[in-house]
Amino acid sequence: MQPLANGALVLSLDTDFDGCMRVVQEITEDQTIYLGNSMNSLRIEGQKTVGIEVVQQFDWQVPDVIVIPGGNLGNVSALGSGLLMMRDLCLIEKLPRIVVAQAQRANPLYRAYLTGFRVVEPITAEKTLASAIQIGNPVSIAKAIRTLKQFNGMVLDASEQELADATAVGDLTGMFTDPHTGVALAVLKKLVDAKKIERSERVVVISTANGLKFSDFRVGYHEGTLGFQRAHANRPIELPPSVGAVKDALRRGLERRA
Repeated sequence: MQPLANGALVLSLDTDFDGCMRVVQEITEDQTIYLGNSMNSLRIEGQKTVGIEVVQQFDWQVPDVIVIPGGNLGNVSALGSGLLMMRDLCLIEKLPRIVVAQAQRANPLYRAYLTGFRVVEPITAEKTLASAIQIGNPVSIAKAIRTLKQFNGMVLDASEQELADATAVGDLTGMFTDPHTGVALAVLKKLVDAKKIERSERVVVISTANGLKFSDFRVGYHEGTLGFQRAHANRPIELPPSVGAVKDALRRGLERRA
């Protein structure tokens, strides 16, 4: 919707992300067409400032763990690149542990991680609420694996219910997160519960989009149309247009929260 609103020429291909990438890879062999996605090394150079800004905002103290959602996986190597550059410049003395969070329905990196990265195979991604990471054949998977090995990394996935519930918990703090960040929050919870991340550790979760871009997901969660149980659903109370009914509902609600 954003490029449409901005007046761009938008081509909608009858395929998924991986199918689009196959077309992009072939068509950009024509040197008159510029490649703007994460296969372009300049894109990664720009993205590496994420790691730099995280450390800067902590007064140059490195967090213990950084959790980042992973789809096409360019952001993983970009994050690592910025952190390695700071180490090489002696701006930091240690590196954080990087955790890549994937949707369970689109988790080729997680499957490779379970084999110790000995087997790395593309999959056919299934439909997931985390639509921007619904990718079965990420073009930057080799770079991501190299980064994870340098950062003592971990990979974990999250189910649709886990990512939706984690997104709702994030919303309760006022963040209004996107479902991809919900994947990362769900993975963080699972790792803390499994004691693979200690509660005393400083952890940063990278948020990858504004939740306002995914309003249909929010409505579906709270109205119960996503097809699974929701631990934090909050439906509106339907009332007649009566002052008395509104007062009674307010009183009952305040008593429950007291």
